[in-house]
Amino acid sequence: MPLLPCLKKKKFPGSLGKNIFQKHNPPVQQNYQALLEMCLKNKQLFTDESFPADISSIGTGTILKKLPRNVQWKRPYALHRSPVFYAANRKQLDLCQGLVGNCWFLAALQALTFHQDILAAVVPQNQSFERKYAGIFHFRFWHFGEWVDVVVDDRLPVNEAGELVFVSSVYKNVFWGALLEKAYAKLYGSYEDLQIGQVSEALVDFTGGVNIKIKLPAAPPDLWDILTRATYSRSLMCCQTQLGTTKVLKNGLVAGHAYTVTGIRKVTCQYGPENLVRLRNPWGKIEWNGDWSDRMSLQDFKIHFVDFVICKLTPDLVSQEDGKKWMYSLKNGRWVKGSTAGGSLGFSKGMFWMNPQYWLNILASEDSKRNLGSCNVVISLMQKHSSKHRNRAPHLFIGFSLYKVALQQEEINRKLPPAFFTQHQPVNKRQVFLDEREVTCDFHLEPGVYVIVPSTLEPQQESEFILRVFSRKHVLREMGGNTSFILSKEIVDRYEGKIWEDFFTKHFEQNPEINAVQLQRILNNVSWRHFRSFRLSFSLDACQSILALLDLNASGTLSIQEFRVLWKRLLFYLEVFQKRDTHRSGKLDLVELHAAVQETGISLSNEVCNLMAIRYGDPDLKISFESFMCFMLRVEIMGEAFRNLTQDGRGIYLQESEWMMMTLYS
Repeated sequence: MPLLPCLKKKKFPGSLGKNIFQKHNPPVQQNYQALLEMCLKNKQLFTDESFPADISSIGTGTILKKLPRNVQWKRPYALHRSPVFYAANRKQLDLCQGLVGNCWFLAALQALTFHQDILAAVVPQNQSFERKYAGIFHFRFWHFGEWVDVVVDDRLPVNEAGELVFVSSVYKNVFWGALLEKAYAKLYGSYEDLQIGQVSEALVDFTGGVNIKIKLPAAPPDLWDILTRATYSRSLMCCQTQLGTTKVLKNGLVAGHAYTVTGIRKVTCQYGPENLVRLRNPWGKIEWNGDWSDRMSLQDFKIHFVDFVICKLTPDLVSQEDGKKWMYSLKNGRWVKGSTAGGSLGFSKGMFWMNPQYWLNILASEDSKRNLGSCNVVISLMQKHSSKHRNRAPHLFIGFSLYKVALQQEEINRKLPPAFFTQHQPVNKRQVFLDEREVTCDFHLEPGVYVIVPSTLEPQQESEFILRVFSRKHVLREMGGNTSFILSKEIVDRYEGKIWEDFFTKHFEQNPEINAVQLQRILNNVSWRHFRSFRLSFSLDACQSILALLDLNASGTLSIQEFRVLWKRLLFYLEVFQKRDTHRSGKLDLVELHAAVQETGISLSNEVCNLMAIRYGDPDLKISFESFMCFMLRVEIMGEAFRNLTQDGRGIYLQESEWMMMTLYS
């Protein structure tokens, strides 16, 4: 926690939790190697209690109606006398879909089998049913910005005949696909959570790459060139038919279904050349019965399929510049109700500025010079689900706006103000908002500085997200989102006049230094003539906290010099507080608090502001001036302490005594 409270932690009623942002729950990490060695040492097969072999791992909804009677969980050795984890022959890697309607997952998985190096990153190859077998396997997935290792036991659900209920291999003794599906189901909550999805989601989960989605009815004229480049590069390709009820059509295709694109070929016919696309149905049967059998012409491909998805590890496919180096940046963020959930411009222009903002500097490269100054940039926004179960948290409509600005890096400690967005138009004038996990757009931009503003379509909708940017050369920073505590405004001297000097002298002439009780008496006896919108009162607890922050020599008292420092800050923060207390209630809500912190010129993360409201606010998360004053003092003092102690500007090293002094005493 970056900041420690300067007031005592309050106890809130139980209902407060409903107002607190619900974070994405990352998967529980298990140490595969340690578990394997333990099982081998104890001569026992691994049993995964975190994903048990019972109905809770399958699901609780409509999937139960599809299940056969008397489902049992068995290990591969009970299903085949010589089980094989993984087959070296690619044809033996072919899989068949089971009872779960997860063709999107299986189509992406089949695409993975055409790239052994990428497949090996997801399916570690040093696993088998022979050497060091202990009933434990593991797989790796790219999960919201990081690679996670998912461990499973090898108990699989089967029917009474001993046949796998879910994914199976064309070769019945091969089990890598069934075990990988189990790991994926564990990652997302249950087998049932895999029933609905987009093939683009699985492609990213297997590679960490970036998707390019082409609407085939409006495909670009160079579609065949794109297919050719994708085929001969490290790309995974899938396609989908029109969404709707899953059913077999007369032409052999399946409506509402995902397919794997397994290859292309140009052939010569009597009437000239023909471009062909080869597909595979994840069901392992029922194929296109039109011209060219399981291959189809490019024209038929555009007619009968809706979406064509290409997943690349780098987005050079769209720039026609394969083999060149791309930069990749990732930022984590969140939309929090009342703080950073401003919604889109179309719904709430007055709140749009509250959304997280990111400073993007596109730098010129050799490629941009050859392309008349244009740089290819791909921006991807991905929302995180807050539920353990993937399909229990519906996707929000998300998108982003991109603005051309004239900001230098040293100016990014503050976000763009509301007025900016009423006076400027975004570069992407037609923002795309989709209720999908990820929204990706590619741009051709001139070198220069831009600001990305990710948002939900409607305001006050909460979610975590990750923002990814791909380009040849760029710098990406969050605006107003670091904790560097750099003051952009000096505490002006206008509050130091003769009247205040007489005031200081009066209270310190008898006591050169004052304690917390005397500080409370002074502050509560001041005539606050210019701040009459609310009654100002300081508790002894608050005065003790203030004294601890400013008492640099640990004497338990304040000198007149230390009091002058406090006085200037108190008046400044009081002026800011009253300006932002638009309801004249004597308290700041989350929106007003966010604005007040910005007004001080201090760069502070939204997370810290939200933490302040939770720790110091009342049950409605509203902050009194007393709490606001203590918090802002702590921010300023601790920021100064960091700058005094750091040697590289990034971190500090403290001895235990120094750490205890900074935390316990303050």
